[in-house]
Amino acid sequence: MDNRFSTMTEVRRVLWPTYESPQWADPRRFQQGISGSLELFFWAWVRFQKLVEEVTGYAVPMFQRVDQAGFALPLDERVLADADTLLVFSLDHNVTEQVATPEEVEAVRAFLAREGTCLVMGPHHDVGHSEDMQERALEYAHHGDALVPRQQRFGNYARSLMKGLGIPVENRWGLRPAVVKGTNRSAPLRVREDLDTRGWLAGVQNFNFHMHLPHYAVTTDDTRSVRVLATQPIDTSRPHPFTNAGNTEFNALVWMPPGDGRAGDVLVADSTIFSTLFGADESLERFWKNLATDH
Repeated sequence: MDNRFSTMTEVRRVLWPTYESPQWADPRRFQQGISGSLELFFWAWVRFQKLVEEVTGYAVPMFQRVDQAGFALPLDERVLADADTLLVFSLDHNVTEQVATPEEVEAVRAFLAREGTCLVMGPHHDVGHSEDMQERALEYAHHGDALVPRQQRFGNYARSLMKGLGIPVENRWGLRPAVVKGTNRSAPLRVREDLDTRGWLAGVQNFNFHMHLPHYAVTTDDTRSVRVLATQPIDTSRPHPFTNAGNTEFNALVWMPPGDGRAGDVLVADSTIFSTLFGADESLERFWKNLATDH
């Protein structure tokens, strides 16, 4: 059960009755295995794609590095030549051993050498990295999602790409955000407006709620080249190794402004904040618009 996505049947059972309409439950209309649950991700990104197209006038294409039939599309000029913003959602389980090739690293480096470009990296959570079974049990009880097993490690591809590009950020843990009392809405972000000189988070109070979000740990002391723009309060009512160590917030948005020969911006943010699977409101849509208009 570890290190795999849920089947659509499991999604329906755990989230019953949300997906019991024929659109999702009829096996003649929607696949009921793992491939079906993966299709939910594509459905949930449509609202973001439509909003960006409305704002910019350009359609947002979706590519899979490896699709369900096993065909590969590496990052190269076919994807990058006419793009100004690239979002890499790294939902690859670590057991698939996907890593960015040297050619992909150089293609993205060349992309970022162009003025006006932006790379958004989104390695997902890293649940159960420890060999200590009791620690895994603590993590599982903290996030509280029956669909996420005791170990579900994501993002090896993004981590390898970030390492190749010299982006000193790692996805760690899977942390449950604190919520506004009486709602399922995440507690407001703690935004560092003094560091957000480009206005990425102008008018943004919160992202959406997801039960297990990564902490984007910055692995350098250079606070000029790497800026943590927003942190998210954690649900401390549920113990976790990260909060037991004294932490009450995790890094939700990290920005690397242009510098060191790189003309483009780099943002690190989780893929779930571009998805309506976990809700979307005016605050989240404002972030999408800020990204699309490069504020």
